[in-house]
Amino acid sequence: MGQTLTGLLTSVRAIAGRPGTPTRERPGGGPDPALLAALRLCGDHLAALAASGPLTDARRTRLIASIGALTTACSTPGADAFDALLRTGQQALDSGGDAEARLALALADEATALRARSKGAWRLRGNALDALGRGEEAITAYERHLALQQNTAASRDVERRIATLRAAGDRIDEALALFADGAAGLRLSRHLPAAEARAAFTELVRLRTAELGAADPAVCRLAALYAEHRRLADRDPMADPLLGGAEPIGVPGLRRLVAGRTVCLVADTPRTAEQEQRPGGSLAALIEGYDLVVRCDAVRHAAPTARTDLHVVTLRGDAPWQGPGWDRRAAARLVFGDPLPHWRLALRTRLVPGAQDRVGDATLRRPLHDPALLGGTPDGDGPASTAYTVLRLLDFLGTPARVDLIGFEGPAALSPREREWIGARTGNADDTAVRISLR
Repeated sequence: MGQTLTGLLTSVRAIAGRPGTPTRERPGGGPDPALLAALRLCGDHLAALAASGPLTDARRTRLIASIGALTTACSTPGADAFDALLRTGQQALDSGGDAEARLALALADEATALRARSKGAWRLRGNALDALGRGEEAITAYERHLALQQNTAASRDVERRIATLRAAGDRIDEALALFADGAAGLRLSRHLPAAEARAAFTELVRLRTAELGAADPAVCRLAALYAEHRRLADRDPMADPLLGGAEPIGVPGLRRLVAGRTVCLVADTPRTAEQEQRPGGSLAALIEGYDLVVRCDAVRHAAPTARTDLHVVTLRGDAPWQGPGWDRRAAARLVFGDPLPHWRLALRTRLVPGAQDRVGDATLRRPLHDPALLGGTPDGDGPASTAYTVLRLLDFLGTPARVDLIGFEGPAALSPREREWIGARTGNADDTAVRISLR
């Protein structure tokens, strides 16, 4: 792939020139200057990929193939390279990274310069702006697409996305109106990029809560607006088939799933797995008696057929989408992770179709730090374990009849701050389980 990438970069440079090359007339009616500009942008991106080392991401490999097709179209006399340009922009967007989203936007700009009445070009521009969190600009591009689109059925998803983006902005406007005389909300605006708006909204909630108290009516309304804004902002821009037929569930769905049921979290240790697999063993009977069995992260020791009603995993590392697929059969799967683009890409690449019936949506991806759920700053140094995060989430939901930990000793022991939190809520303990009464 390294040689192929280098060869493609050489071809791109030969046709379009290097960065900073002035646009020149092509003999014999060559490619339009906007196409050459788009090809130079692709060359810049290829150069960055070549410098980053070996490629293992299939989506980026497909992007490189699309750039190759665009290069061929630009070098073929009489060929119409416009469709290849749009496909390259869409493939860049599908790759999931911020750099690829910026490339998609730049290619969309060149496409709209080439054909101002191309509905595909304006939709690509709207999608790219949306992926970059520039919602108000995305609305403008989406509206240009709708003005050119004759098939109303084909544009319904765009109309829904416009409504979602506007609703998110309206929540910001109402939040600012609650404290119109204060300076704390001046950083917040519906015109900010999504990440900046979220940070400013979070700051406003924290400042006003500290100043007026959580029981203040205006603060209560502010918190509700914040929660609504977060849920609107975390929705995928368009319908996404990444769930492989599984049903997405949010906080209300998870609350219903665990309501009135007994839940056990089983540690993945050799000792626990051996006892669980022992025919007629007491631990196997104990686990089988629960309504919901929860297992966390990579399950290496339990048998592949070991019962798992809820599998919960935390994304870690710089490229969490590159791990093995989550193929252990579970009735429901929750994935904790941040930032949102990494979480989405991990779901796309690691969920195995048919391995789960339900998947937690974006509103459940960061329960410890989402003010709409547990909220607030991290409680202690270092990342929280997945088991601890699940316990805190179940405690917040408040609907399970009982939650027990099984096998969390020795290698599976939780951190001191996590054991302290558990100890304050422990009903009783025996050799196999720590029993926590949530209510």
